[in-house]
Amino acid sequence: MRPHGLIVHVIEDDESSRTAATRLLKNAGYEVRAYPSGDEYFASPPSEPGCIVLDLQLPGPGGLELQERLRAADNPLPIVFLTGQGDISKSVRAMKAGAVDFLTKPVDPSVLLEAVARALARDAEARAVRARQAAARRCYERLTPREREVFAHLISGQLNKQVGFDLGISERTTKIHRHQVLEKMGADSVADLVRMAADLGIEPAGKVR
Repeated sequence: MRPHGLIVHVIEDDESSRTAATRLLKNAGYEVRAYPSGDEYFASPPSEPGCIVLDLQLPGPGGLELQERLRAADNPLPIVFLTGQGDISKSVRAMKAGAVDFLTKPVDPSVLLEAVARALARDAEARAVRARQAAARRCYERLTPREREVFAHLISGQLNKQVGFDLGISERTTKIHRHQVLEKMGADSVADLVRMAADLGIEPAGKVR
């Protein structure tokens, strides 16, 4: 059984190819939504977890153009290209832009299913990262300006005394701010703060002396 709620979107203008891919994926246990063009997909873009099986040659915007548009979405779905008219330059461009795989027709069913499984795993990982980043951002926004300064110095590895010296505050006051930072961020240690800082893109301040 496949996890509930995972949807594979097949964007393919050739009806026979679209039908064959849809049947294969449904037989493998996936929910499938099929579209003859990118315009139809974007008429009601999904928010659910999933991935996209995308043809290269389509009416209207082609596969590579659609890939660029899809990458700009808030929650971009991973893409598996499946085409009968691929070439090396296009496959390189697609992979550099983040495609999970670039497959040519006719494709071995097991190869397509493996690529779809990797794409769905990548989507799950990306959603987990985005959720973790959003949670860290919400916590970080609760910090006062001074607590944010202490945060940036703590993640550099400085001791309380060093943080206080750099910020012109006492060690005792630094300890109070440190406690508040850890509590508001939901962190058990400075190591947790370092991981959160990486998610938030916050650079350390100060130097360990």
